[in-house]
Amino acid sequence: MNKYEMAVVINGKLEEDAKNAVLDKVKALIERFEGTIKNVDEWGKKRFAYEIQKSKEGYYNFIKFEAESTAPAEIEHRMRIMDGVVRYLIVTDDLPENTGIKKEEAPAAESAAEEAVPEAAAEEE
Repeated sequence: MNKYEMAVVINGKLEEDAKNAVLDKVKALIERFEGTIKNVDEWGKKRFAYEIQKSKEGYYNFIKFEAESTAPAEIEHRMRIMDGVVRYLIVTDDLPENTGIKKEEAPAAESAAEEAVPEAAAEEE
């Protein structure tokens, strides 16, 4: 069984009951292909950066699940025609929980790369 994370954006014009019905359909679709849902994270209604399908906002949901390697393709195939779903994306969630990289270290590496660029430009002159 592989670990996956699916992001689902549901149309923001839907009522609460209709939104929950669409989310339940998505969960049932995962379970239909023998997937096991581990976590559902609902972020709520967010504004889009640009208009999508004549809508300016949507409900963001993130679902972590485990399934066989063939399941994501089958799920995506059925998500394409599902009413109420604006966007979706399934990615593998194969990184271990503790990777050893701290969030504070990432910006330091970027600033070190930025500092090296001016030095190289000065040497060329």
